[in-house]
Amino acid sequence: MAPESLPDNVLEQLGFLAPDWKDLLEILVVAAVFYWILILLAGTRAMQMLLGLLLLFGVYVISRILGFDLLRGLLEYVFQFGAIAALVVFQPEMRNALAQLGQNRIWRRFFNRFEESRVAEEIAQAAVDLARTRTGALIAIEREVGLGEFAETGTVIQARVSAPLLATIFTPYSPLHDGAVIVRGETIVAASAILPLTRFPVEDKGLGTRHRAAIGLSEETDALVVVVSEETSQISLASRGRLRRGLNRESLAAAIAMTGKDQKPVAR
Repeated sequence: MAPESLPDNVLEQLGFLAPDWKDLLEILVVAAVFYWILILLAGTRAMQMLLGLLLLFGVYVISRILGFDLLRGLLEYVFQFGAIAALVVFQPEMRNALAQLGQNRIWRRFFNRFEESRVAEEIAQAAVDLARTRTGALIAIEREVGLGEFAETGTVIQARVSAPLLATIFTPYSPLHDGAVIVRGETIVAASAILPLTRFPVEDKGLGTRHRAAIGLSEETDALVVVVSEETSQISLASRGRLRRGLNRESLAAAIAMTGKDQKPVAR
């Protein structure tokens, strides 16, 4: 019998044998979701529970095929409350899955601008607070080039960036005030770190060790380095081997929030 002579309902039932691009895309999406779920559940107690549910579902299918009405009715009654039971049983795994979804790189890139702005504001506020009390400070902000080797020379902290914490670290005579704080993303990764001094002569002979270290690190890496002078209460920013001085809260926050490629060279 030719295909065109088949009944319309038969052709509709066989339509899945010739999927279009939308069907293929939907299959890929569903497969990716199931794969992601299995990755999350692998090695956990929830995986064993999932296998148990699949076994019950298999028994349910067999009961329908063989006509076991009593067994099928009992399983349907169980499955009727299955959604509520799954929320209770898989609560820890679901919470973990949602947390991992929120940490996905795509979402992190989407919110990265917002977080950079927050970090910039916190660092700028800390610099202003420290300058007001004539407290020296040195804050290195990691960009594309890692600062791990310099962080290893200090004390590991791993704390969220905040102005009060930065001000506390640089409090005179505190254990971590001497040296540099290294910031990676939204985290203070180390304090009391040692930075390399610039190898080139500087025009201003009055620049101290902090400023020379800030310029030195910005020469070797693409980091931004904030300096607060305890002698003059002046706030400076080192970038690409150059030092911009006399910044206020607004100008410093704006400079930090800019990406490395958007940074414009500034005069010493």
